[in-house]
Amino acid sequence: MSEIDVAPTAVPDVTVAAWPAVWSLMFGVCGLIAAEFLPAGLLTPMARDLAVSEALAGQAVTATAVVSFFAALFAPSTTRRFDRRFVLFAFTALLIASDLLVAAAPNLPLLLLARALLGFALGGFWSMAAAVTIRLVPAVMVPRALAVVFSGISVATIVAVPLGSYLGGVYGWRTVFILAAAFGVLTLLIQVVALPPLAVRGVARLGTLLHVLRRRGIGAGVICIVLVYAGHFGLFTFLRPFLETEGGFHGERIAIVLTVFGLANLAGTVFASVLLERSLRLPLTLTTMLLGSAALALAVTPTPPAAVTIGLVAVWGIAYGGIPVSWSTWIAQAVPDETESGGGLIVAAVQLAITIGAAGGGLIFAAAGVKEVFVIAGLLTLTTSVAVYASMSGPRMPVK
Repeated sequence: MSEIDVAPTAVPDVTVAAWPAVWSLMFGVCGLIAAEFLPAGLLTPMARDLAVSEALAGQAVTATAVVSFFAALFAPSTTRRFDRRFVLFAFTALLIASDLLVAAAPNLPLLLLARALLGFALGGFWSMAAAVTIRLVPAVMVPRALAVVFSGISVATIVAVPLGSYLGGVYGWRTVFILAAAFGVLTLLIQVVALPPLAVRGVARLGTLLHVLRRRGIGAGVICIVLVYAGHFGLFTFLRPFLETEGGFHGERIAIVLTVFGLANLAGTVFASVLLERSLRLPLTLTTMLLGSAALALAVTPTPPAAVTIGLVAVWGIAYGGIPVSWSTWIAQAVPDETESGGGLIVAAVQLAITIGAAGGGLIFAAAGVKEVFVIAGLLTLTTSVAVYASMSGPRMPVK
C-alpha cells in the first residue's frame, strides 16, 4: 500500500460554518443507524409475533446490509442531477417509510421489504454525509464537523439496543418502530429548515467509482477499511457470548458493559477529531492498533476481573469511535473532487466487512470457540494497523 495521491481540491472553501446543517446530518445518521440496530434488541418478540424462527427474523439485518452495499455504490450517480439537499430529504423519508412498514408488517416477506427500504436510505445517506459535511464548514473545521456527524453512530449505539429492548418489553416491538419513525419525522423537519441548497459537484457517474479506485493508494486504503471493520464486527457480533462464557457476565451486567462501550465510542469520536486536526496517520493507526490490542488482551487474560474486562471493552469502544471519522477524513483528503463516490466506496466497504466479519467470526466460533474469534480478529486488526502506519505520511489536516 503506497502513500495516497491527493487530488487538487475542486470545491472552494466556505468561510462560515453552517453548524445547524451539520447537526441535522448527525440526526440523520443517528436515526438510520438506530433503525439498523433495533432488531438486535427486539429479535425474539419479532420472531414470535411473525411466527418464524429467530434465525429467519435475523435476516432483517442481512436485507438492510445487502441493499445498503449497492445503494452506497450507485446512489451518487443515479441522483447526480438533483440538489443534494433534496436527495438527503428523500433518504430520510425512506427511513420513515421503512420504520412504519416494519411496524405494520404482518409477515416476514413484508418485513424484509421494509428493511430493504432502510438499506436504500442507509447506504445512500451515509455515502453522501461526508461529502455534504465538508461543504458546510471551513476546511480547518472539517475533522470537527465530521466528528459531530458520525457521533450519531455512537449515540445510536448507546440508545438503540438497550432502550429499544426496554421499550419493546413494555409497549411492544411495533411501538418501538413507530417511535423510530417519529424521530425520523423530527429529523426531516430539522433538515428542511437547516440544510442550504447544495448543487451537484463532481462527475458522479458509475465510471467515477473505478476512476477513484485507480488513484494511487485508494484501492489499498479501501482494503484496509474492509479488514478493520471486519475485525470489529467479527468481535462485536460475538461480544455477548464472550462475556457470558469467558467473563461470567449475565443479564444487567452485560447491559452495563454495552452501555460503557457506547459511551466510550462517543468519547473516541471526539478524541479522534482532535487528533485529526494535527495528523492523519496518528488516529488511523492508533484506533486500529488499540482495537486489536484490546481484543487480544480480552482473549489471553485468564478469567479477568470484571473491572479489567469493562476497562478493555472501554478501550475497544474508544478505538472504534475514532474509526468512522478518521477514514471519512482520509477519503475527503484523498479525493476532494469526488467525495460522494469516495464516500460510497467507504460505505460499501463497511457493509461488505459486516458480512465478512459476522460470517467469518461465526465459522471460527463454531470450529474453535469464541476466544479464538477474539484472537484471530485481534491479530488481523493489529496487522492492519502496521499496514496503515507504513502507508500514511501523516500530513497535517486539512489539506488544501
